[in-house]
Amino acid sequence: MTIMKKWGTAAIAAALLSSTAFTAMAADVVIGRANEPSAIDPQFSRTGNNQMTADNMFETLLRTDENLQMHPHLATEWQNLDPLTWEISIRKDVTFHDGSPFTVDDVIYSLERTDEVPNSPAPFTDMVSSVDKLEKIDDHKFRLITKAPNPALMEQIGRVFMVSKKATENATLEDFNSGKAAIGTGPYKFVEWRPAESLKLTAYDNYWGKKPDFENVEFRFIANDAARTAALLSGSVDIIDSVSPSDVPRLESSGNLKVFPVESGRLVYLALNMRDDTAPGVVDASGKLIEPNPFRDAKVRKAISKMIDRQLLVDRVLNGAGVPSAQIVPSVLGGYVEDLQPEPANPAEAKALLAEAGFPEGFGITIYSSNDRFPGDGDIAQALGQLLARGGLKVNGVQTQPYNVYSAAATKGEYGAYIFSLGSSTPNAEANLRSLLQTYSKEAGTGGFNRMRYSNADFDAALNEAIEEFDQEKRMEKLQAATRIAMEDQAIVPLYFQKIYWAAREGIDFTPNLSERTVASDVRIAK
Repeated sequence: MTIMKKWGTAAIAAALLSSTAFTAMAADVVIGRANEPSAIDPQFSRTGNNQMTADNMFETLLRTDENLQMHPHLATEWQNLDPLTWEISIRKDVTFHDGSPFTVDDVIYSLERTDEVPNSPAPFTDMVSSVDKLEKIDDHKFRLITKAPNPALMEQIGRVFMVSKKATENATLEDFNSGKAAIGTGPYKFVEWRPAESLKLTAYDNYWGKKPDFENVEFRFIANDAARTAALLSGSVDIIDSVSPSDVPRLESSGNLKVFPVESGRLVYLALNMRDDTAPGVVDASGKLIEPNPFRDAKVRKAISKMIDRQLLVDRVLNGAGVPSAQIVPSVLGGYVEDLQPEPANPAEAKALLAEAGFPEGFGITIYSSNDRFPGDGDIAQALGQLLARGGLKVNGVQTQPYNVYSAAATKGEYGAYIFSLGSSTPNAEANLRSLLQTYSKEAGTGGFNRMRYSNADFDAALNEAIEEFDQEKRMEKLQAATRIAMEDQAIVPLYFQKIYWAAREGIDFTPNLSERTVASDVRIAK
């Protein structure tokens, strides 16, 4: 069987600024961002705060638009020679910020480096886990051989950030953070990063694509929602992200500000740690860790899900800025299961399930959460504690931390029950199912975000069938089947998809996006 699939390069239209005088006045832009990166190395962490930072300076083989559809970018065309063999061509007019040409050597180096970054809290491993061999054909074409048929290959490797082999080969994390190794091909160059304060960039004059509207960009990291809104109202920043839903009416009525909303693909969920015989914070009446781990029992996981009034969380805590969910991708993406809908809270059924699992009196639990990753994350944790207490558990505490600290600890398995989120970054459910729910294996590169260490052989088999299906319609049906298995097993406890907001001063335009990135190239001078 030979499968041929070929994509052509998309034309890049040049945008003309309407007013020379206004352009000069708006040569710089200051962006107030809710979170900051943990590192400048674009391959260090797949978390949203790191990826949206990297997007300014580094690029990927494919580009994701505001609706999560993927298009040619540094890669211009590709084709399957057979189910395992791909030939991929890259652009010939691209240079790194140090002036050196972007070639296949950099692509191969970047793909090979992806799963070798030391101490990565959220590696890109699963994006390259299917790659068996990489072979250079010439400076702008290479051959890739997969371990098994993988129709989603380009969706996976297409999201890996490309780095300079010359600048990166012997670089440390500190070299990236200082700017020494922060050499990308993107529209902006690194100037200075001051952790917990700001990141400064400047336009790259020899950028191959559409020239950015601004010469200089400063990201100011303002974790507090009220402080971020105040900064916009005072004029000290030009645009802010992660606007608190409670601030939206005030900003919309200001007269000289504009709000940009979108129902995102980011799922907020409750994770239940199944990796060990005990789970941190899950204790009996005497305070002793319970063994065996209750979260390994699907009845317990289902009971916890039934305790949660998702609509109440959205309406009361988020002021309507969310969509209750029972699965991991929103309805606009492939693999969504139409009849898999969130059920109303039912504390009585929850208590019955706990009793069936051997916990008629419940057990003690501590809930963990970030407090600056997304609007209302700390408040959601507090509300969740009340709902679980109503459902029959003894909530011994709710602990929240800054995301940079929190995410690393969650990755190490230091929390038993904890709130996390996962953004969608591809046109369908496959990437999220692979990274969040597939059985974790460092060697196989699977389950990169599966911090809970959930494992279900039936789910893995169903997902593998979908992964190897080239027929698009059948592939989506198989993704739905895999999703149904995982959700019926309550692999995680989905809560809601975020509705998120940006706001900007008059004269600034912005393209809101499902992946909720705040990137300088999406900020423009209003026409």
